[in-house]
Amino acid sequence: MTTREFLKGACMGAVGMAAGSALTGCDPKDSKRSPLDKGVTIPQTMKMIKWRFQTYAGTALAQHVCKPAIDAFNKVAGNRMHIDLYYADQLVPTSELFSALQAGTIDGVQSDDDSMSSAADVRVFGGYFPFATRYSLDVPVLFAQYGLDKIWAESYKEASGGKVTWLSAGSWDPCHFATKKPIEHLADLKGLRVFTFPTAGRFLQQFGVVPVTLPYEDAEMALRTGTLDGVAWSGITEDYTVGWADACKYFLTNSLSGAWIGSYFANTESWAQVPDDLKTLFKLSMDSSHYYRQYWYWGGEADLRVNGGKLKLCSIPEAEWAEVEKKAVPFWEEIAKASPRAKAVVDIFRKYNAVMAKAGKPYRY
Repeated sequence: MTTREFLKGACMGAVGMAAGSALTGCDPKDSKRSPLDKGVTIPQTMKMIKWRFQTYAGTALAQHVCKPAIDAFNKVAGNRMHIDLYYADQLVPTSELFSALQAGTIDGVQSDDDSMSSAADVRVFGGYFPFATRYSLDVPVLFAQYGLDKIWAESYKEASGGKVTWLSAGSWDPCHFATKKPIEHLADLKGLRVFTFPTAGRFLQQFGVVPVTLPYEDAEMALRTGTLDGVAWSGITEDYTVGWADACKYFLTNSLSGAWIGSYFANTESWAQVPDDLKTLFKLSMDSSHYYRQYWYWGGEADLRVNGGKLKLCSIPEAEWAEVEKKAVPFWEEIAKASPRAKAVVDIFRKYNAVMAKAGKPYRY
């Protein structure tokens, strides 16, 4: 017998003993096996937990940013829990996701704080907060190592009266313009009707941009009919994925933000009813989603600039774009005055970016 065969046999024996111990006392007549895991017996008296979960993302985008993780969770959870996934605006409008979650109309949400009209005072920082991040890895570091996770959790507990639980945050893509006409100077932004996020739109208005709010799935048609002149909602990966690259002609390489900040949320009562092991499974599923998005966007942003073929690249000169970056300073100061918590978040952004700048390449160039 080889060492490998011996170890394999020992492992199989240990698994069998553990499974037998776990099932001791279960009457086969009162139980059934999960069709997805023939090694685990589930008592019939256990009621399957069912969740209604809505993402901010439309159908095409959700296949990447949300669905794989939910599918994986459902597969492993078997007949103990099932999450029904709904896309943008299918159950409730995206702008009503927070209130629906608070009321228990839905059990879980994937969205940025801004788009779902969150009552939390950290709302303004969700989605794209101008120039807070440079790369997608900035987001998990800010939450895991600089304390944003605790701030978000506290904010949602207070704002919802304890009815909404913030679960996890991750990064998406950078914020760029995709437009129907070229943008080569700052003045070219004036009068542009652009589909973007609330806080980003508020910042861009000072440069003449006209923010437009409409259902996510209507954006492509609005571009084709002339209702919109462009979008500042994503990077180039999403432009190609959701069809905006077919309705626009140009992609502005200057970035307003290095990464979109999005989160997973749960109705607190619904979350409390989930057993600890399934909570752990869901947390792992969220982590798998965060990981997938890291490489999907990073690879896509570079590849589609080079090989995409549909959007022509254009850029605002660095000296002009520096003026946009400078305007972020008073914007941050204004936001920081809103509340002590807002000031704490802005202070963390400042501290983090100062560390990155001092660290130099490759953290900041």
